[in-house]
Amino acid sequence: MIEFYIVIIGMIVMLSFLIFEVERPEIILPSTLLLFVMTGIITPHEAIRGFSNEGMLTIGLLFIIAGSIQNSGIVDHAFKKLLNRSTSRKHLLAKLLFPISFLSAFLNNTPIVIAFTPLVKKWCEDHHLAPSKFLIPISYATILGGTITIIGTSTNLVVHGLLLDSSLPGFTFFELGKIGVPITLIGLCYLIFFSSSLLPERGGTVNIESLREFTGEILILDDFPFIQKTVEQASLRSLKGLFLVSIIREDETITPVSNTTLLKAHDRLIFTGDITTITELQSHKGLLLQSNGASSFPKHHQLTEAVVSHHSSLLYKKIKDTNFRSRFNAAVIAVHRQNQRLKYKIGDIILKPGDILLLATGTDFYKKANTNDFYIAATLDKTMMTRKQTVNGWFSVILLGTMILMVTLGYITMLTGMAFVTVLLLSLRIASPLQAKNAIQWNVLMVVSCSFGIGYAMIESGVASFLADLLMQASKPFGLFAIIIAIYLLTNVFTEMMTNSAAAVLMFPIILEVSDTLHLDPTALAVTVTIAASASFATPIGYQTNLIVYGPGGYRFKDYLRVGIPLNILTMITTVLLVYYFWL
Repeated sequence: MIEFYIVIIGMIVMLSFLIFEVERPEIILPSTLLLFVMTGIITPHEAIRGFSNEGMLTIGLLFIIAGSIQNSGIVDHAFKKLLNRSTSRKHLLAKLLFPISFLSAFLNNTPIVIAFTPLVKKWCEDHHLAPSKFLIPISYATILGGTITIIGTSTNLVVHGLLLDSSLPGFTFFELGKIGVPITLIGLCYLIFFSSSLLPERGGTVNIESLREFTGEILILDDFPFIQKTVEQASLRSLKGLFLVSIIREDETITPVSNTTLLKAHDRLIFTGDITTITELQSHKGLLLQSNGASSFPKHHQLTEAVVSHHSSLLYKKIKDTNFRSRFNAAVIAVHRQNQRLKYKIGDIILKPGDILLLATGTDFYKKANTNDFYIAATLDKTMMTRKQTVNGWFSVILLGTMILMVTLGYITMLTGMAFVTVLLLSLRIASPLQAKNAIQWNVLMVVSCSFGIGYAMIESGVASFLADLLMQASKPFGLFAIIIAIYLLTNVFTEMMTNSAAAVLMFPIILEVSDTLHLDPTALAVTVTIAASASFATPIGYQTNLIVYGPGGYRFKDYLRVGIPLNILTMITTVLLVYYFWL
């Protein structure tokens, strides 16, 4: 019985840490798994089984194949042509969302959104349209498209691996498409016809930096003409779009700042508001815009906006402790965090997922910046595709297509096909070992692998059967539909708190108990969990692609609620009905 309480308490602590972002998921989940091993809940062999699971290995190989196609530039080139031929808002949405969804069925959706965000934003600026009308629909379209095939998202492959691990038949290549195709078509029609009226008109012909509140830091130098004068006399209260949050004087923080507060040399003024006004303050005599590395900016610097990713190595560290300047040849000059006014020096700000950094970057920033650390949404310069890149790109596409055909016809397994394609890409030097290493999202694999061990702990301790009984007792009086809806909603809630794959893994032992007790087809409930884990539309933090477009679109949290909740409901209703029709 003690094992039951250890796992229950461990799970509550783990979920709390994930919700309140105490640490990165790839730290929290391995720590929880280690606790269960040390207390004897599971054996070391069970703890590491996830690292050799077929679904997990397939995900790693898929990252390499998708990265090879993405690096070739053929996808970006095709969509640039598509954008140039579009003339209106609905015309663009219709022409953009359908091919993006199709592409997301076979490629990782995160790099797709990273690549298309600056292209769409530039097109909007050229045509005097608001990017906010397009970027959320693009994110949602990639999420929907990922539900069509087994390789559409890592979550699909994880659940497939779990089914095989439980001696159950896994998904066929297009089995999820029974649900994925209908919800994608319904979702895209909803986005094309209704998203424009639900989304705000922001960021059209003006830079989105002026539409969000950043926090910036200004140092008062010895030659400032208003030393020993009040804030009001220095006209620091009448700056357009700016609010003086606090003054840091040696070890003292003055907040709130009154009009009569006297200014002194070496005071650090913390402003929040329009970033364009913050940067213009540097033109005032005696005021110096500060970065995380004091006043040192990279030579030949330019302003770049980057979003701190969910898996960044910088998370929960003070900016001054990250060696930002030397690691990335960039300096942080302003920070934006949703609905918060930050009252600290730039260097003392502790970074969290979704923080938007305004950076003064050097010319080699894009080479130094790890895509696991940032989602970068800067306008890209025009690049020329070489013939070799085009040939390599199309060869990679043909290899992937051939592998899909062979798997669909049952000649080879998914893992064998992925491994064969990866070996060919490396042998023919279409992808280098370094590119392959960089393409793999190791943090995702760590979270997924550890989730398997945590799932085993839930089964061994009886927590899975306990939660399954609770779920059935609450929903069984209302019928089978209520049970499926309850499973869907619980998975959806988990998804908003942790990674999609981890949510699916934690729900899997519960649905096994439910299917065994009620004598249901476990595939039906596995499909429900798979779709629910990916269908995260209501918040910017529920899915990586939502977070990527959050900054460039100038969105607020409520924008996702307004357009995402109806899509969540449509997806849930369609999924439940079709699961019942096809499997129950």
